[in-house]
Amino acid sequence: MEDDHWEILLDRIREQKCTPFLGAGASAGTLPGGAKVAEDWASEHHYPLEDAQDLARVAQFLAVKLDPMAPKEKIRRLLLAAGTPNFAAPAEPHSVLAELPLPLYLTTNYDDFMSAALRTCGKRPRYELCRWNEGLQTLPSVFDEPDGYRPTPEEPLVYHLHGHLDAVQSLVLTEDDYFDFLVNTPQIGIPPLIQEALSATSLLFVGYRLADWNFRVLFRGFVELTQPSDRRLSVTVQLPPVRSSQQRERAMQYLGRYFDKKEIVVSWGDAGDFMAELRRRWHEPNGH
Repeated sequence: MEDDHWEILLDRIREQKCTPFLGAGASAGTLPGGAKVAEDWASEHHYPLEDAQDLARVAQFLAVKLDPMAPKEKIRRLLLAAGTPNFAAPAEPHSVLAELPLPLYLTTNYDDFMSAALRTCGKRPRYELCRWNEGLQTLPSVFDEPDGYRPTPEEPLVYHLHGHLDAVQSLVLTEDDYFDFLVNTPQIGIPPLIQEALSATSLLFVGYRLADWNFRVLFRGFVELTQPSDRRLSVTVQLPPVRSSQQRERAMQYLGRYFDKKEIVVSWGDAGDFMAELRRRWHEPNGH
């Protein structure tokens, strides 16, 4: 990124006007990737179609073959057995983000890594779920607590859009889950605090790929609902598309132009490299 973009991002962090938005890539190296999980399940359960790297479709196959909760229980066991990141590593994404004085973190990940990193920093995080299906409506909510909880940098909130491992019924995993999420969430709504963050803060996307369907659905369904005049500059950390050098360059140019029109700055490179640079700039004498 250019220095001007870094300065805007650092200013927004100082003002608590930045909201990290974490995807699966933030846990790369600790948790298995979705494509690998899908391939393993496809082989184990004799998936009959050719898209054996598509986790949502393979999980849908298991839901039909076994029952709707079977793939969710299976992914929960797998992720819990994988362990946790090394939060002491200098460029570990969760630990770098946990050091920042921010009140809110958004994620589509099921794991508890963001909350764990915040606790490692001496903070007292709480987590909340997106209530995208009827079965989640009766679960206790931090927003209903009598003390009128509002997130602060010392007591931040981690909001899980696609569910949390502690509530297996909350996981958005199969194709049916994604469709239900898209249909039900606009009707059920998301808490005003989350809407405010989406519309009035700079979003820092970590662990997504611009071309991924998952990212584009989130972007179109949540971010683009904000009025253009109200948007703030946001940043997404992306690895270059894996193609030949010429195709990769053209793809990067196209995606860069596409998201530039939407106030999204693309930082091409590894999330660890970006986090190392963010930590370095934040701890400079004029950083925080």
